[in-house]
Amino acid sequence: MGYVKWLGALLVVFVSTVIGWQLSDQLKQRPRQIRQFIDALSILEAEMLYSQQSLQEAFLLISKRVQEPLQSFFHKLSHNLFIENDDFVELWKEQLENYMTTSFLNDVDYEILQQFGQTLGQHNYDQQEKNIRLTITYLQRQREEAMERAEQYSKLAITLGFLLGLFIVLLLI
Repeated sequence: MGYVKWLGALLVVFVSTVIGWQLSDQLKQRPRQIRQFIDALSILEAEMLYSQQSLQEAFLLISKRVQEPLQSFFHKLSHNLFIENDDFVELWKEQLENYMTTSFLNDVDYEILQQFGQTLGQHNYDQQEKNIRLTITYLQRQREEAMERAEQYSKLAITLGFLLGLFIVLLLI
């Protein structure tokens, strides 16, 4: 009977530690996803300004160069621009809201991207380049903050997971 008790105690500590690792991984996902968006905007800038591709073509190209969940975001934008070309701002907002349900980005990231979508395709090439650069700068700041937060709290999440497991075991013994 003593072996079962120790096995249960180890299982509790193991599971709580795994939960801490998962929380730590989630904290590290936000900087990665912001980096993907920065890369995608850099590709968009190159395609729009230098290749002078349409938004639909640029979004399709970006969707082939980025990973999920951003890949679906740009693919759906490209597809929906082909089907309905009337209100890009509303289309951007709708796809961004869908993207946010599967991403680890926060409300500030959403606002930055939402404002960018409101200006996309509305100006000449010079203004568009400035808007893309400005959005990338804002996202880089957000990424730096997210990296600091992930570094600060990821170790804490792992440690708390382990200690919570030990605490539960001590309560049950």
